[in-house]
Amino acid sequence: MGSTETLFTNAKLADGTLNDIAVHDGRITAIKPAGSGDGAANLVDITGSLLVPGFVEGHIHLDTSFYGDKWIPHKPCRNGFDVHERVAFQAENMAAAAPMDERARNQLDLCISHGTLQMRSHVMVDGSVGLKSLETILMVREEYSDIIDIQLVAFPQSGILKSPGTSELMDEAIAMGADLVGGLDPLSFDRDIKGHLDVVFGIAEKHRVDVDIHLHDAGTLGAMTIEEICVRTTALGMQGHVAVSHAYGLGDLAPEAAKKIAALIAKSGVSIMTNAPGNHNFPPVALLRAAGVNVFSGSDNIRDSWWPFGDGDMLRRAEIIAYRSGFYTDPDLSAAFETVTSGGAKALRLQGYGIAVGAKADFVALAAEHVPEAVVAIPKPRRVFKEGRLVAENGAVVR
Repeated sequence: MGSTETLFTNAKLADGTLNDIAVHDGRITAIKPAGSGDGAANLVDITGSLLVPGFVEGHIHLDTSFYGDKWIPHKPCRNGFDVHERVAFQAENMAAAAPMDERARNQLDLCISHGTLQMRSHVMVDGSVGLKSLETILMVREEYSDIIDIQLVAFPQSGILKSPGTSELMDEAIAMGADLVGGLDPLSFDRDIKGHLDVVFGIAEKHRVDVDIHLHDAGTLGAMTIEEICVRTTALGMQGHVAVSHAYGLGDLAPEAAKKIAALIAKSGVSIMTNAPGNHNFPPVALLRAAGVNVFSGSDNIRDSWWPFGDGDMLRRAEIIAYRSGFYTDPDLSAAFETVTSGGAKALRLQGYGIAVGAKADFVALAAEHVPEAVVAIPKPRRVFKEGRLVAENGAVVR
């Protein structure tokens, strides 16, 4: 056996069986019952812990977190939740924050230490910041490329039409290395759904990249926007390449209306991201999944200008989704787990994800009997492996 081959022994998989997992050049080459290994030079004993795929952080903001920086007290909006006002608060706080690259590294270390090995981060690209934030996060992404895979979304936090020059900047951002094009509340923020989506889908079509749009709008306003996104997705043949993040309005709809739009979403192949925030209605996860919609999750903001919460632990995020959704049975708890694993992998269109022969050896060892227990217990410490290499242990990244 070559020096790049490792045998992970006594790994408990989701079906409860103990297995030995052979890894060569970062990929799983064999999965056999425990004890049937053939004496690899490098042995790693999982000691009966539950081995699960690396977590997928499907929605985060590496450029705006203050994790690891000084504490910044939350400033409430004057009249309830207001995206425009929160954006203004963010600009004030960012001006006084530690350097962005330091804060991004702090956040990445936090997420990786909990088992996140795949990530999608939205990065501000608009007339207020230009391409500076993207340049910084691209640099940090390169620094961490050996231990986490990161997709970047060109995100127009200040709107597209309201922020002169933003459409051109977003186009340039994709050319620079951003992987997806984003959007923000086409109706309530830019007040022009057609103009906003023309830019977003126009750039996506030009560069052949995926789309992930922030949508905070409630009720029928949000539903109307989702319907238009689904129509455009289907017309352009982009099924499976589009996500709507937050989609709060889906949680405001009556059951029959929700079922109707869920069928449209499923048919168009649009994925829905939710982090189940405590101060908003959020998409009905069980109803959407029953209709065939792919649902995934992310931390969203971690200790930033939008709220002071967040610990970068996607297993805890699964627990929050389960708790808020009223998920109590083992199948329901497993469904919550899928929003931070296979659901995220599908939304991000990851290749070679999961614990299977041929997949990347990206996995996390947990002290739990099975997936449902892991969701409710959120066990620690953990061992985190990227392509078969230990990259985090006992809550800290190993370099």
